[in-house]
Amino acid sequence: MNENPNIRQQRKPSLWALSPLLVFLCLYLVVSLLVNDFYKVPITVAFVVSSVYALFITRGITPAERVTLFSQGASNKNIMLMLWIFILAGAFAQSAQAMGAVDATVNLTLHLLPDQLLLAGIFLAACFISTSVGTSVGTIVALTPVALGLAEKTGVDIPFMVAIVVGGAFFGDNLSFISDTTIASTQTLGCEMRDKFRVNSRIVMPAAIVVFLFYIIEGYRVQTPDSLQQVEWVKVIPYVIVLVTALMGVNVMLVLLLGIVSTGLLGMLEGGMDFFGWFGAMGQGISGMGELIIITLLAGGMLELIRYNGGIAYIIEKLTRHVNGKRGAELTIAALVSIANCCTANNTIAIITVGPIAKDITEKFHLDPRKSASLLDTFSCLVQGIIPYGAQMLMAAELASLSPLSIIRYLYYPFCMGIMALLCIFFRYPKRYS
Repeated sequence: MNENPNIRQQRKPSLWALSPLLVFLCLYLVVSLLVNDFYKVPITVAFVVSSVYALFITRGITPAERVTLFSQGASNKNIMLMLWIFILAGAFAQSAQAMGAVDATVNLTLHLLPDQLLLAGIFLAACFISTSVGTSVGTIVALTPVALGLAEKTGVDIPFMVAIVVGGAFFGDNLSFISDTTIASTQTLGCEMRDKFRVNSRIVMPAAIVVFLFYIIEGYRVQTPDSLQQVEWVKVIPYVIVLVTALMGVNVMLVLLLGIVSTGLLGMLEGGMDFFGWFGAMGQGISGMGELIIITLLAGGMLELIRYNGGIAYIIEKLTRHVNGKRGAELTIAALVSIANCCTANNTIAIITVGPIAKDITEKFHLDPRKSASLLDTFSCLVQGIIPYGAQMLMAAELASLSPLSIIRYLYYPFCMGIMALLCIFFRYPKRYS
């Protein structure tokens, strides 16, 4: 059967098109909160139910074409790139664990940082790495295993420690010059990245400082073990390679490949792991990413059906209808990209989706494009950082064997960043760009 040429065309704006997202949130988030058990409803089952529902309510094309459209959304190039990263991340994380790289890095961190600076140090490291590499996913992959080891050695709550890494990862995702979100927002609004950085840093830096000070205060409750193990310096090398190459701007997949190779070679040279043990660890790590890969594919397909049925078009139409004044215009831009991010689970795609509308609003109400670009980026990172089905949250939860919902309540930086961004809209700050 020939494919319907209209299968990729978006239909008229429709509120009903957003209902699969509501089904997912009610089934996963609301039920989990009601029964006070974040593991009661598997997130995979919630996505299967909402995906089947999305297929059922799609009209105008045959059932076979609905499945084709769903599959096209699941096989989107951004989704497939993310899956490759997940596969390599699983292989690296498990092989690093098997050869002792994680334990060695944890011991080194405990030797270098005083007790009271441990939490703040992890947050600062996540901020620095993510700003340098421009990717929150890469930062989470690199630091989450270390954070887990530190939590186990110091007795810090694991979801709390993982949330520190996730928060710091989004600091750099928002600010970095080489971040996809920075590139997308500045290109869409037509401003220079350095100018956007100046405005954006004034918006989010106060939030980062407040959270950093909070972690210092919380750090006084942390106690490292009385007797620390000796640092095995050779076993730290894989993490050094990963961090150094990432900071050099090397592609995240190549970074992970270098990490995988280094864990195997050093593990065999040290005698702690043989060739087949290395392969076994990689296989175990890749298999461990199975649920995450399934979730990502289901989310991509469901969100494509929402787009096709006019869900995102409905949001854009309704929010731009009654814009009034500069403050309202900035709030509209923030709301547009936030809701679009909820519907796409990808902050870069959300910016690209609503960017042209944001540009029109900016020109019509004489907003500063540098601030508009900053708001686009900031609110997309805020939502991406707190939705339980975002790639970053799923990755962190998978590496830590946690429910995404158990991490969300500790995400102090994303929430603080969002509050600060709203205050900047209401109080017209920075004044030079408002």
